[in-house]
Amino acid sequence: MDLEKNKQNAIAFYKTAYEGNPQKAIDLYVGEEYIQHNPDVENGTEGFISYFKRMQTEYPDKSIEFVRCIAEGDLVALHTHQTWPGNDQYVTMDFFRFDKNGKICEHWDAIQQIPSISKNPNTMY
Repeated sequence: MDLEKNKQNAIAFYKTAYEGNPQKAIDLYVGEEYIQHNPDVENGTEGFISYFKRMQTEYPDKSIEFVRCIAEGDLVALHTHQTWPGNDQYVTMDFFRFDKNGKICEHWDAIQQIPSISKNPNTMY
């Protein structure tokens, strides 16, 4: 596994889909199979494409910042900061599994809204 290439591809995949071109993301970065673990997204590539098309239509002004990216074995983890309309801000963590050909084949994620008040002075990053 080329860990650096997988990291670059995971970021490019997510950024491409997030910014409104999920079909291109699938074409460039996904292998023969795409297993989805997010309960709000249907399994497979069509579910992914449908979800991100809907997000682009409903929230065209959303933005994403990639805070960190970690790779180990066939997995890549992304830690992101997303800003949505109304300045709602979220921390997300996405995990991608890569197949033997260096293509994304599986995805897990978790999302948490950044609270306006914290019991400590630390950021969520």
